[in-house]
Amino acid sequence: MRLTEQDHAKVTAAVAEAELRSSGEIVTVVARRSDNYNDVAAHAGVFAAMLVLALLAIFPGIALWIDTHLHDPWAEHPSPAALFTIAFVAAALAFLLGRYALAHDGLRIAFTPRATRARRVRARALTLFRSAVEQRTVEHTGVLLYLSLDEHRAELIADRGIHGKVPPETWGAAMAALVAAVKDGRAGDGMAEAVRQVGDVLAQHFPRAADDANELPDRLIEL
Repeated sequence: MRLTEQDHAKVTAAVAEAELRSSGEIVTVVARRSDNYNDVAAHAGVFAAMLVLALLAIFPGIALWIDTHLHDPWAEHPSPAALFTIAFVAAALAFLLGRYALAHDGLRIAFTPRATRARRVRARALTLFRSAVEQRTVEHTGVLLYLSLDEHRAELIADRGIHGKVPPETWGAAMAALVAAVKDGRAGDGMAEAVRQVGDVLAQHFPRAADDANELPDRLIEL
């Protein structure tokens, strides 16, 4: 899924319109993904290696069969060194197969537990919020709307001026509309609709003052 110039224009216009009605500031960020999840592939490799070792422990005849095809089949007893070498090589090969089976980004994300994906999207959103929104407005009325495309997850984080007056569940409808649109392949429409709903909440609790200034950028930021 890619955002077009029309998507950027649509979201930017929605932010500008929302901020005409409120002293709140909305920052929109879209990222392809929030993490590379390389550790998930490594964990898959470790799991594959441990599984092979467990199978060799349960069925030692496998290692004996391999040894007879690599060394003297008439030997009465295979050496422990040979059996350990077979186990090591088998585990190493299993690790590599497990690791590189998840070389594709989509597969790594698919095999990542949902709770892990949620935590990493949230962590990325918090990092961006602290660097681009937090305490960057006079009345601490900034909001970050963050979308991570590959995970189909979104986060909304509000600065302390808003968080103190608006409970987190208030944003539920806006976030649900955004995620639903993303699943339909309409990320731009979803972001614009979420911004509109967030703007409605901000206009209710933080109406725009006569001397209000635009303190944060309106444009959609794509990472």
